[in-house]
Amino acid sequence: MPFKTTNMKVLHAGFIGLFLFLAPSLKAQKDSVTDRLNQNNDWPQLRRYREENIKAGVPKAGESRVVFMGNSITDFWIKSDPSFFEGRPYLDRGISGQTTPQMLVRFRQDVIDLHPKVVAILAGINDIAENTGPSSVQMIENNLMSMAQLAKANGIKVVLCSITPAKAFPWRQGINPIASINEVNKWMKSYAAKNNFVFVDYYDAMVDAEQGLPANLSKDGVHPTLEGYRMMEPLVVKGIEKALQHK
Repeated sequence: MPFKTTNMKVLHAGFIGLFLFLAPSLKAQKDSVTDRLNQNNDWPQLRRYREENIKAGVPKAGESRVVFMGNSITDFWIKSDPSFFEGRPYLDRGISGQTTPQMLVRFRQDVIDLHPKVVAILAGINDIAENTGPSSVQMIENNLMSMAQLAKANGIKVVLCSITPAKAFPWRQGINPIASINEVNKWMKSYAAKNNFVFVDYYDAMVDAEQGLPANLSKDGVHPTLEGYRMMEPLVVKGIEKALQHK
């Protein structure tokens, strides 16, 4: 009997130790539920669109809602050309600096839970720039694939948009992105064709002789000017219309 009592005490102490060890992570989970996310514990930036998502609510009857998921190129789009979004059932859910793993984490909140008919995904350039650490082409493709599969599983049509041209990153000197961009885009076009998704090719429409963006389409070589966005807009609208027609 004393032996069993001792064992029970040890086991009890072990459970207490385990709880104390897990307490920080349990608190973090509670923080996310009670909307106390902050700069230090909100890596995917779930709080960015939380209020806007609540305001958006569910689509109205007959509304063909479209969510634009992406990084700064998408984030700045609505600021550069708000007229493109006005009068259309388009929701901009771009976040500057984000990589595909961050987008994948917030994909349910910022896409699926908004019940769009279509999602237009433009992502990957910041992975190549190593914004959240080194990332292989395969990792980028896997995350894009996961987002597309999540959308499809929830009845959302998928528009995969090519990574736009860039020959250098102003904020990440020493990285040559050309080969990786071309590799991801080649894979994306093939993957879209095999899975009945729509592929929108911004790259071929915008690239210059040096495999970057010309000065009239970008001031920093990465982010489009208004003229750049105006070139992208009819391409993605055509892609969205095509996706809506898919059975």
